[in-house]
Amino acid sequence: MKKRRARSGFSYSRQAAAVGDGGGSKEKEKARVLLKYEALPEYLKDNEFIRDYYRCEWPLKDVLLSVFSLHNETFNIWTHFVGFMIFTGMMMMSLTEKMSMENVMATFFGERGDGWLTSKTINRSNASDSFFTDSYVGRIARSPVLHASKDSDSVPLWPWLVFLVGAMSCLIFSTVSHLFACHSRRFYYFFWRLDYAGIALMIICSFFAPIYYAFSDHPYWRFCYLSSITLVGFLVVLTLLAPALSSSRFRSLRAGLFLFMGFLGVIPATHAVILHWDHHQIRVSLVYEIVMGLLYGIGAFFYVTRIPERWKPGAFDIVGHSHQIFHVFVVAAALAHCAATLIIMEWRRGLPA
Repeated sequence: MKKRRARSGFSYSRQAAAVGDGGGSKEKEKARVLLKYEALPEYLKDNEFIRDYYRCEWPLKDVLLSVFSLHNETFNIWTHFVGFMIFTGMMMMSLTEKMSMENVMATFFGERGDGWLTSKTINRSNASDSFFTDSYVGRIARSPVLHASKDSDSVPLWPWLVFLVGAMSCLIFSTVSHLFACHSRRFYYFFWRLDYAGIALMIICSFFAPIYYAFSDHPYWRFCYLSSITLVGFLVVLTLLAPALSSSRFRSLRAGLFLFMGFLGVIPATHAVILHWDHHQIRVSLVYEIVMGLLYGIGAFFYVTRIPERWKPGAFDIVGHSHQIFHVFVVAAALAHCAATLIIMEWRRGLPA
């Protein structure tokens, strides 16, 4: 059977039987073949609407090098690796005391982004009640939110760092899972369970900073919320460690568990708003959290429905399928949560100790 070359540089075959002539040559060819869905072993058949460009049981070296080639996991890998690098940058800025909304915008969007944030003059006494006014963001832009100083020692940095660690862990776990899971059945189950654990870890860690800062004056509630959410997250991870739940049949269950964990945040968020309704920053932060929830929800919708590839199987094998869209929404939601957390931190620093 004739073979043609994929753009990625790896050989491509429409049938697994088309691989090699035997012996060492067969093994070498197998390492560089992209397969169709029907040629995959059962454990790799996750999405029947992605019809082509599958890596299957490649040697580790070729799997690692495939990060620079074109196949149906390429953009799944890179969407979350880029997100990981963004949060790594935030971590480095935090640890070097250069983290502020202004610095974040200037770093990732250039002077134009920085200018947009600082374009409006802030007037504390005449601040608008609008949730979407730029003034609050501008106020944070001129304040080194995470810059350590004697005046801000009462507001610890560690809850913010916990969130960053959770986000970084989730994104890098996802990256390596999409890269290495095709190597073998053992790798498949190990890495996808690692991926699910990373998602749960990110959700848990996302609660730490806003709850810690919003309930600094209410240690009882702070303890109750953080311990409860951590316990639920631990139970979810234990549930998802079952190998059977890694199959595509339980896609909706996995999404439902993660959404359930996320929506547990509605309770402490509502409580915080009731306690601090007279503070504008809390209301603005709430809007960012609502945006975060919407982004996660939209991402989960694509993840479960497998739109758009179910509408036209094979048309979105490399670019534009649902899991890539889901990844983009996850990163966007995490960035919205970043903004909400920075606002709460700035608000807490402005309160008397």
